[in-house]
Amino acid sequence: MSRPICPKCHYPQTACLCAQLRPLATRVELIVLQDPSEVKQAKNSVKLMQAVCDKLQVVVGETPADFTQLQAYLKRQSKPILLLYPSEQSQNINELPLPAEVIVLLLDGTWRKAYKLLQLNPWLLEYQAVHLNVDAPSNYTIRKAKRADSLSTLEAAAMAIKALEPNSDVSPLTDALSALVEQHLTAMPSVVRQRYLSQK
Repeated sequence: MSRPICPKCHYPQTACLCAQLRPLATRVELIVLQDPSEVKQAKNSVKLMQAVCDKLQVVVGETPADFTQLQAYLKRQSKPILLLYPSEQSQNINELPLPAEVIVLLLDGTWRKAYKLLQLNPWLLEYQAVHLNVDAPSNYTIRKAKRADSLSTLEAAAMAIKALEPNSDVSPLTDALSALVEQHLTAMPSVVRQRYLSQK
């Protein structure tokens, strides 16, 4: 029998994070292309983003057919559209003269899954690829990653917003992630918790 889910934060009601959530005010429009394997991932940070961000679309899929409506939506937009994905062709988001009112596309999944999404959807290459200055390790210690520059989708979104809107307050995102991490760490046996904490 499945556990009751909180309709706002999308976590089980026994692990509800609503008391720690605050709305985020930003002119940046975020669109997440989510690999299907992430939908039921208990530690996925996009669920928190949905509870905090009002300008957020999440589109689940793998192939261009899954993103037909999204492609049509993007073609109607006049705002600059950025693909947040580091590559040899990507530019530092901090160095581009951009308005705050832009659309940022994020790929949600492991590095391998994100790369697969990009390969299956060459239409994404129509948009300017940008990357972040990752000068500190991720705070998303409850989920392991092989790359040192790995960030949760939530952290990447927060950094992108801050780059585009330097005066914006992204703490509703970062505080929500901290609450999620703390909740998971508290629920772990002490031996396991120490193993995760040692990754910091």
